[in-house]
Amino acid sequence: MFLLLEEYFLKYLVLMSATVLFFSVAKRRLYAHTQRFAIIRAQHLPSKGENEEQKREEKEPQSPEDPTSILVYNPSAYYQTNNVRALGRSYTEEPSSNLPMNPAFRQQSNPYSISSSRRLSSAKNTLLNLAFSKAGSIRGAAPTPYGTKDPGAKGDPRAFQRCRPEYLNMTHDVSQHSLTIDLNEASLLLHKVTVLKGNMEPSDVANFLCKLGQLPNERTAVVRGDTRFNMLLRYSVESLQDFTHAQLLDVLRAFVNLGLPNSHSILGLFETEFCRRASEMELHQLLLAADLWRCLGRSVPRYLEKLFYSITQYFNQIGPPELVQLLYVVGEGRRCPDTLIQPIESLLMRHLNQLMAEELGAVCLSLFKSQMSLSERAVRRLVDRTHAVVKDMSDFGIVNVMKLMRFSYLDHLPWLEAMGLEVPQRAPKMGVQGLMHVVLACSALHYRNDRILLAVAEQLPNVLEHCRSKDVAKMLWSFATLGFLPSQCPNLYPSLTKILCEREAEFQRFPEHLLTGLLGLAFVGQFPHDLLNLALSTEFINKACNSQELELRKDLFTLDGTVGLELPGWTGPRLSHAMKEEVTKQLWDFAQADICQKPEVLEAESMLQKLLGGEWFVRKHMIFPHLRSIDLEVHLDHSEEPLPLSSGPCQQNLPQKGAAWSRDWEQRLSGVTLTDDLLAQLTNTQKTPVCPPNKQVQKPSLHRVVPVQERESIFSVGVDLTDDLVMALTKSGKRSSHLDDSKPSFVRLAVQVTNRNQYCYRSQQLLGLHALKRRQLVLAGYRVVELPHWEWFPLLRRSQAEKLAYLHCKIFSYSDSKNTD
Repeated sequence: MFLLLEEYFLKYLVLMSATVLFFSVAKRRLYAHTQRFAIIRAQHLPSKGENEEQKREEKEPQSPEDPTSILVYNPSAYYQTNNVRALGRSYTEEPSSNLPMNPAFRQQSNPYSISSSRRLSSAKNTLLNLAFSKAGSIRGAAPTPYGTKDPGAKGDPRAFQRCRPEYLNMTHDVSQHSLTIDLNEASLLLHKVTVLKGNMEPSDVANFLCKLGQLPNERTAVVRGDTRFNMLLRYSVESLQDFTHAQLLDVLRAFVNLGLPNSHSILGLFETEFCRRASEMELHQLLLAADLWRCLGRSVPRYLEKLFYSITQYFNQIGPPELVQLLYVVGEGRRCPDTLIQPIESLLMRHLNQLMAEELGAVCLSLFKSQMSLSERAVRRLVDRTHAVVKDMSDFGIVNVMKLMRFSYLDHLPWLEAMGLEVPQRAPKMGVQGLMHVVLACSALHYRNDRILLAVAEQLPNVLEHCRSKDVAKMLWSFATLGFLPSQCPNLYPSLTKILCEREAEFQRFPEHLLTGLLGLAFVGQFPHDLLNLALSTEFINKACNSQELELRKDLFTLDGTVGLELPGWTGPRLSHAMKEEVTKQLWDFAQADICQKPEVLEAESMLQKLLGGEWFVRKHMIFPHLRSIDLEVHLDHSEEPLPLSSGPCQQNLPQKGAAWSRDWEQRLSGVTLTDDLLAQLTNTQKTPVCPPNKQVQKPSLHRVVPVQERESIFSVGVDLTDDLVMALTKSGKRSSHLDDSKPSFVRLAVQVTNRNQYCYRSQQLLGLHALKRRQLVLAGYRVVELPHWEWFPLLRRSQAEKLAYLHCKIFSYSDSKNTD
């Protein structure tokens, strides 16, 4: 019996052992099959997490850019390369609060206009600051898909790193990514991680990560989703302080190759470790780490601060490649400490002649993106050097030079003239945003070259489908500011307007783009009613006015006032009366504190008062507040006698009406009394010479005096006195009684003191906003009397008699000017 029970027990044990063994083998096979299926599926389909991340990135705005950036820059959006696409993301840096930014050194003010529509300041050489404002750059670029499909994009923002072999020691070249292992080998490596576990040395962890980083890009997603890889990352954190500098850099390079998301929590720990070691690292290691962080797309402001502090001890080791790479890091970080500006400028001037064409383009881009204000001499020498190698520069490099010139307001005429030859040749191959930056730079510099404008205008219809609303708005503004008329390229403005309409959805996030485009169209007399209805609608106005980053009410005010004057039959929406009054007060307060106090304006006002007989015959105010500039208004009756102006809401220098003032004003109408002494002073002689009867005297003519060169002192010239001028001064106060009955009872004059910032560069063509104002003054019945800078400024240091003579001719010559017109 006992033997029988023992036999049954042994059979039971054998059966149970077989059952356990069967389930164990089946479980392993099922797990292996599941892993194999997951790997195969991951090779062909992106993970759910990655899809969700991609959708979230498309919905969310980009990271904040540099607060003072004139223009948000993202080269991959319009100059695509295989390297950029392989990275799959662009690098942005958040501004550091304790690193001061530097203003542009040549941003000259325009003292005759309210200078900024979105930033009330006269420190810029622009009329409507548009996308160049501080707030505009904080908004970042609109995340739209248009720029990523531009077929004409041919450029690489990191191309300069292939100019010299020295860059290999301090940069990460994505194109040199070695592919030595496949997915099976990666799986074996991860299996070793589970076997070794906590027994791995820091060198083992670094070695495993480096080998995994040799996977093809399309296989890295499989590894990142493996739990064993997460275990390896945990071991890397445990070994973080034990890594050598070289191992730490190799691990960071592996993260780049593996496409680790820039938001991964482990990267914060690595940044802290790099910050701790920055003072111990060598020059090339410091630059390499910064370049790897850029490739990861991670903002590392703390590390950049440490780098900028530590780099000072290596200035004697910095050669041309190190300098260019340092500037590249500065540009990508959108910041440069004040303490580095002068040393960098000295290094740049020392190595300037050794820099190659693509390196020069990278330097210009970095200076633009970091808003680093070098001296005018340094920037001019830099552009001199780029001009010498312009034939060797890529389209991308040329655009970068234009950006730097736009930021610096550098009037480098040889370069601009060279662009008149280069742009027509290169335009057919340039991307839409590259074309936009070319005309935007010309607009900022007030430089009109029809060869450049026509070449860009003719190419734009072919690439407009890739435009963002931001690009369209800036191109409309640029062409219109330079006075490029619709007749010069009939398809330009209709095509841009059409694309602007198609991008209507973007105006919900970026209302400033619609206003920029509509103001540009208004400059050239184009008024698309559907877009105007949208811009002046209550919903859009509320959205624009509620913006915390941009001041758009002035733009709305300018657009509304233009519609009221130029579209008399307009039945669409308009701004409220309360908003108009509020913006008018704000503009006038600024004008009183700034524009009205300019010496040339005060002198013109004073001389006109003396000429006409008193202060109540001249009114200094904004005739059209929505145009943001002042005029000196004068009224003349049918006999060309000055009439007093009644006081208004913006007039402070007019006396109140009363009996004493009424009795006295007629006595002041006599103006300036001309005597023999005055004429002798004007003609610089004691007595007018008498010519012999048999000798004929050639009659001189009054001519405009223009400086020979732009930089010549304007006070070295004057206005010549002629027989016509003397005759105008001495003619009888009684005018001809033969007047046209159809003429109004009095003439309204708008006397404008203009300056060179209101004209295209070295020309007498008014820029967009000023041409719009001139047109609207004429529509309102004013006769514009201009005191141009090339005539009035030289007179500021002349005698009072010469100023009065000049103004007399200007004010009392409208009949002749009408006949001439």
